[in-house]
Order: sequence, then C-alpha cells, then structure tokens
Amino acid sequence: MTQPTRRHRWPLGRAATLVAALLSGALVLTACSGDEEPSASPSPSSSSPSPSPSDLATANGTTLAKRWPLTGRMSGGDIPTRRALVVKIENTGNSRPQVGLGKADLVVQQLVEGGLTRLAAFYYSTMPPEVGPVRSMRTSDIGIVRAAKAVLVASGGAPPTVRRVRQAGIPFAGEGAPGYHRVGNRPAPYNLFVHLDRLAKARGQGPPPRPYLPWGKASDLAKGKPARTIHARFSGGTVNTWNYRPKSQTYGRSIDHSGKGDFVPRNVLALRVRLTDAGYRDPAGNAVPETILAGKGPATLFHEGRAHEARWSKRGPRAQLRLTTKGGKPLPVPPGRTWIELVPNAGGDLRYGK
Repeated sequence: MTQPTRRHRWPLGRAATLVAALLSGALVLTACSGDEEPSASPSPSSSSPSPSPSDLATANGTTLAKRWPLTGRMSGGDIPTRRALVVKIENTGNSRPQVGLGKADLVVQQLVEGGLTRLAAFYYSTMPPEVGPVRSMRTSDIGIVRAAKAVLVASGGAPPTVRRVRQAGIPFAGEGAPGYHRVGNRPAPYNLFVHLDRLAKARGQGPPPRPYLPWGKASDLAKGKPARTIHARFSGGTVNTWNYRPKSQTYGRSIDHSGKGDFVPRNVLALRVRLTDAGYRDPAGNAVPETILAGKGPATLFHEGRAHEARWSKRGPRAQLRLTTKGGKPLPVPPGRTWIELVPNAGGDLRYGK
C-alpha cells in the first residue's frame, strides 16, 4: 500500500490537545450513546413555493440540464420545490442495522466525541419511509448543512449546539416533528426513527438545494493514481476502509452498519479539515469537537479506482465547496452518489494503495 505523495505536518496546539482528549475517551462508547439533551423544536413549514432551479453549472463552466443537485445525475424532468433533509444517523455497532441509508443522495462522515463518528445523510431525490437510528446534532453540522439550504433532522442537541444552529438560520426538525417514532425492538437512544416521506410532506414546499459539489464529466478528470483501497482514519479507534469494486464501479465499506451494503457510492471525497473545541462536554465527560468545514485544505477525490489529489476551499458555511487541481484548474466530481470523509488534520490520516 502506498501513501499519497503529499504529506503534511500539522501544527500542535489546541487542536492537538483536543484530539488527545478525544482519543483518551475512544473506549467510552457511552460518549455517543447517552443523549440526555433537550429535543429541538420543529421549525414551521415554508409556505411560499420556490421556482425550479435553472440548469446546473459544472466545474469547467458548462451546464448540465435537469440534474439532481446532490448527485449531479439526470432528473428526467423538473426537480421538486422542497428542501433537502439532512438526517443525523448513528454510526457505531449500536446502529445495526442502519435503515434507509441506501436511499440517501450523499453522505458526510464527521468526527464526534469519544473518537467515534456520526453520519449526515442527505435526502432529496428520494424521501424513504423509514430512516434511522436518528441521533443528535453537533455544531459541525452548520458547515455541512447550511450550503444546501437543508433542514437538519436530529433527535435534539445540547443547548449550546441548538443555540448556534438557530443563529446560523438552519431550520431543524427534532423529536416530536411529524414522522418521528420509537420502535420497541431496540434500546434507547438507538430506537428513534423517522418516516422521512411524512416529514417532507408536512414541511411542504421550500427552496431546493444548490449543487453541493462541482459536478462535471468523468472524462474531464486527469488519469490520477491507482487507488483501489482507501483508509480514512478519524481517530485511534475509528478507521473507515473502502475497497473499489470494478464490476459495479462503486466503493464498498469494510465496516457497514447497514448490514446490506446499502449506500454504495461512485465517488469517495476525502477533505482534510481543522478541528476546534465546541466548548462543552458530553454527559460522559468527553470533549466535544467541532469540524470546521470552511477555509481551505488538501482534498483527494477517488473515482473508478483512482485518486485525484486536489485542494478544497469554502469561504464560509453558506458557500459552496470548490475543488481545484494542483495546477489551479477546477476539479469536476463525476455524477453519482458520493461519500464525503471529513478527516481531521490533527489525529487523522488518509492513505490509499493499489
């Protein structure tokens, strides 16, 4: 297995201190299992319709007509005038099996306390009848959700998190909103699910998301480097491994809590991101990290078994993500389902090989 040609030395300081605190709590699985937090109040539905968006601009300046904004695929007609829903989903063994993940358009994996990770699953082209287990929000979600004009669907949140999400202008639907229910065959807090189709219907019309990634043609990508295996390390206890499947031209996870290989992305996009301290601790006493999805940093796009080194940039929570090659040219993301790994600069690592 080879390592990317570009290596980075990450500065020590507050981020390193935070990572050390996270790793020290990596074995405390209750860090993400005890959501003794107030539920977020559902926001009112948007009553004013929004016109269908025009053709989507691509990375190289051309346009793609009638494309789904979260996959870049052809829509076959006008896309619906509704908001995307971003559901926070448990990503430990306690979530087995994850339900409805295979219907997501796009998934973002982020670090949370205890060295564990959680998923932000984006739904727009399809609103499935059942999704979960639904868990709580983090301040990291602001940078993830805001650019899509989406509704954040989460069980609730710690008071500092709820306050900041509201200040960011992000609508959210917590437990008690239409479609939420608890099942009897799982222990709390892993028994909370949502009928996403009912929630979407209850919220009514709203602004559709903008293109989340700079979609473009696969033929516009350079050759790249062989990369059939990907290892994205979030902490000492959490490593996400992907293997390329040539027959289906998709990627499979080595640890798939859906139990069915539900979400099989065509693209894996790894972004190296900065961590900071969210300013509070979870009920188990673990420091809560905040992923900063703004600024710039190294990126690697994996497509059809090859790696394309790049740089990412994002001017703020509302801004769209941009990708550029080493030569400064726009890097397109081929249409299809995409899994985004937000790999921490300090304490994280990204490796790939043939």
